[in-house]
Amino acid sequence: MMARPFLIGQQWRSSAVTASVRNPYTGGPAAEVCLAGKAEADEAIGAATAACASMRRLPSHARAGALDKIADGLGVRREEFARTITAEAGKPIADARREVARAIQTFAIAAEEAKRLPGDVLPLDLTPGTDSYLGITRRVPIGPILGICPFNFPLNLVAHKVAPALACGNPIVVKPAPQTPLTSLLLGEVILEAGLPAGAFSVVPCDNAVAEQMAMDPRVKLLSFTGSAAVGWMLKAKCGTKKVVLELGGNAGVIIEPDADLEVAAQRCATGGFAYAGQTCISVQRILVHEAAYERFVPVLLARVAALAVGDPSDDATVLGPLIDETAARRVEAWVAEAVAQGAMLLAGGRRTGALVEATVLADVAPDMKVSCREVFGPVVTLSRYKRFEDALETLNDSEFGLQAGVFTRDVDRIFRAYRDLDVGAVLANEIPTFRADHMPYGGVKASGLGREGVRYAIEDMTELKLLVLNLKDSGPI
Repeated sequence: MMARPFLIGQQWRSSAVTASVRNPYTGGPAAEVCLAGKAEADEAIGAATAACASMRRLPSHARAGALDKIADGLGVRREEFARTITAEAGKPIADARREVARAIQTFAIAAEEAKRLPGDVLPLDLTPGTDSYLGITRRVPIGPILGICPFNFPLNLVAHKVAPALACGNPIVVKPAPQTPLTSLLLGEVILEAGLPAGAFSVVPCDNAVAEQMAMDPRVKLLSFTGSAAVGWMLKAKCGTKKVVLELGGNAGVIIEPDADLEVAAQRCATGGFAYAGQTCISVQRILVHEAAYERFVPVLLARVAALAVGDPSDDATVLGPLIDETAARRVEAWVAEAVAQGAMLLAGGRRTGALVEATVLADVAPDMKVSCREVFGPVVTLSRYKRFEDALETLNDSEFGLQAGVFTRDVDRIFRAYRDLDVGAVLANEIPTFRADHMPYGGVKASGLGREGVRYAIEDMTELKLLVLNLKDSGPI
């Protein structure tokens, strides 16, 4: 099997060190990929640094045009991208196709945002003696960006780093997840055809030590990291004064009030808890149901869970496929067994076959069980009862994480109370926390991260505000 080369600037490069990419469902090899070493990583950062001047001078129409070309290129090869995602990530093919469609939209949104980078005109004549002064602000590119990406959305979460970076004139080096480098390398082929300056985009599969070297490189002006909380906060601590954006984990909660549409809530919770085997940081994990609705809600949820199609991710009907590898599946299996041993009630699932874990529903969980207080990142949801709405809010806040939360109720006062009191980056009313639109601000508080993604909001982190002060002494105030 020929090892896939990596991309530095506009050159495909090979190395003697390679790594295997394995199909999570079959366990067999999907590809061999060349790994960059420290010298090649240094070269990629150097290429990005050299590209800064050219990228900064690109007019907005050129940046927008390049992003439109990338979106079009993804559209032409959408099925190839979807099949690649399924092969290396084990994502059900229907979900993979949706991810490709979302990535196309992410680049299309970025093309529009490239045309309207914000700026202001500021009157500076607020005190005597400043009558002739005027200020103009623009947002300017921050410089070379390093994007460290996760395995669970190997195209669209890469797009959420690449698209805004290119939209505002920054070169970017992508370090893909070791499990899923193929999609990023395929994206590199598309971006090469967009006509951007050499060094504007590189894809560098590498080991953790090399990635850490790049993150600490002073030429990198911003680190955008999506992944585990432990690794994200470790990298931030090592980056000193460098700007860092972190999109980390969560154990997202849902509150279901007695007045909610329980059929809708159950259907959405089943989708949010078990799509892509729960391997999203906003997967539904904790479901809090009012005691007056609990006995009605549980059988509806269990019926929805039982109807999920499990198995081969290449099958169009599959909803729940494998976890990324058997090690991850064994961890989820162990956490479920531990919860049951500690007194939780197993209502559905709990069994593992290889990397496949059944859709699992646990009731009567204690707050200190791993399945409750930590991020499962697997097909597991927990059910708990509550008496008062305030108790449910307090329970959801009793977490080190704070990414997104859902509230199902027809009571607008309670919706706004949840919006006010929940310590999360977003509250979703009559929707699960797993919902994300690609142009909305997305990110969390507490251990869930720093900064926001969503193209326009990412651009704010990827640019600096620059001021020009004009002394118009000959013309006077405007």
